[in-house]
Amino acid sequence: MSPPQNRTVGLIGIGLVGTALAELLIRAGYQLVGYDLSEEARRRLETLGGEAASSSAEVAQKALRLVLSLPDSEAVRMALLGPDGALQGKVSVRYVLDTTTGDPEITEAIAEECSRRGVGFLDATISGSSRQVREKTAVLMVGAEPQALEACRDLLEAISNRTIHLGPPGSGAKAKLATNLMLGLNRLVLAEGLLFAEALGLDPGAFLDLVRQTPAYSAAVDSKGQKMIQGDFSPESRVRQHRKDVELILRHAKKRGLILPLTRLHAEVLDALIAGGMGDWDNAAVILALRGWRSEPEAQQTPPSREE
Repeated sequence: MSPPQNRTVGLIGIGLVGTALAELLIRAGYQLVGYDLSEEARRRLETLGGEAASSSAEVAQKALRLVLSLPDSEAVRMALLGPDGALQGKVSVRYVLDTTTGDPEITEAIAEECSRRGVGFLDATISGSSRQVREKTAVLMVGAEPQALEACRDLLEAISNRTIHLGPPGSGAKAKLATNLMLGLNRLVLAEGLLFAEALGLDPGAFLDLVRQTPAYSAAVDSKGQKMIQGDFSPESRVRQHRKDVELILRHAKKRGLILPLTRLHAEVLDALIAGGMGDWDNAAVILALRGWRSEPEAQQTPPSREE
């Protein structure tokens, strides 16, 4: 089925990833109307060339297709089904494309509710940071019925060069949790390896170049290696947001009788950063938490504050 002819697309959630999505959609020639709780985010959308709405409901009155980029599943539920939600009352929306990293069970329930209202739902979760989204190198992991997938394929192609259809709604959310587990641990291993190389007297930059040529390589080397070395923790993906994902991972693992010891340790590292006031820093900051751990009790250090 061909996509709706209306070139107006709605966007709810204009944070790091949402802003990158807005840039791509506007660049692709769509008329974008968006909403975010933050007035600053709404102004940012207008600066990019989009139209800022006063509510999710207003967005839904102007767009046939709606893109979501929100913190969690509950935010998605409220944006769509809350008192001032996009699917309350008479609306134009025919398809919802949700990029949020959320709870798969809640995602499936929201998709079923959308279906009852005659709205197609795609959970198009994103593997990649806001920078990678902006560069169109992030991967979209999509859970959707075939008809909805085809109706929104042009939007998917506008925001990513790589889209993988995994099955029905909810499949993307499941894949995002599993890949985020591995992604987070890759970052943590990279940080620990860099610290160890540094302690041995190796040059960190030369060590990164070496790792790229060995089986120890992972994409984290390219996305976070220089940020760790340079101490650049300006956010492309935030510590606090990933900690939320880790909590979801551990919750679903527990339901299925899994322990996930490495992910539990990762949660402790992220908690240390958040306690140190670095929850809104980039995930590359895990190197700071590890740098603060020492074998001798008298050498224990507190992760540096934002001003240091």
